[in-house]
Amino acid sequence: MSGLTPLGFLVIALVVLVAAALQASIGFGMGMLAAPVVAIVDPSLIPATLLFLALVVTSMTVLTERRHVDIGGTGWAIAGRVPGTVAGAVLVAVLPERGLALLLAAVVLLGVVLATLGWAPQPARPTLVLAGATSGLLGTATSIGGPPMALVWQGKSGPGLRGSMNSFGLIGGMLSITVLLASGAVSGETFRVAVLLLPMPILGFWASRYINRFLDPRRLRRTVIVVSCFGAVILIGQQLAGLLG
Repeated sequence: MSGLTPLGFLVIALVVLVAAALQASIGFGMGMLAAPVVAIVDPSLIPATLLFLALVVTSMTVLTERRHVDIGGTGWAIAGRVPGTVAGAVLVAVLPERGLALLLAAVVLLGVVLATLGWAPQPARPTLVLAGATSGLLGTATSIGGPPMALVWQGKSGPGLRGSMNSFGLIGGMLSITVLLASGAVSGETFRVAVLLLPMPILGFWASRYINRFLDPRRLRRTVIVVSCFGAVILIGQQLAGLLG
């Protein structure tokens, strides 16, 4: 695998495994946890590789929690996701890898600040459309599309949050990948790495069934926030060091 050492592949595989377990447990976290690490190891894998892998765990979670999906709310959010996805594909085509990496770190830190402050917007139609558009832009450009929708739906029960978030992520991820493929932003190498990493989201989903018995969603969410903040800070430091060097 050009540009990716065996050690780098192992690091990415482990973080994808943990991130997939979080995604299946609380409805988001795949991008927030995995993307900063992947961007450090091999930024060329952002966002396409993670989007492919996220589709696996979101599909499995939606099938499990299908009775708890907010169909109406998901529909309005998807209506906003479509134009946001197109805008995200434009950013991928225009911004260099380092610019995307810094944007990724900023998005993670913003999500951490908002979550820490406890901001909880009401899930009305305009809010759902706006959150969907923001999620589409960020998800396509950086593979982190969960935080805007998680803020809107944070008042739902565990199964409701997991089902609705992952159904939105499944449809939105398919839109993002379609647009990226059409724009030529997906290389054969990133697709090959995604295939090699395919067992990780499956194992992560399986692990989430056991994690949910010991850790409630609040504790898992705090874990995502702490680890994501740590990863974003490391990413910013690495990119700034590259600029100064």
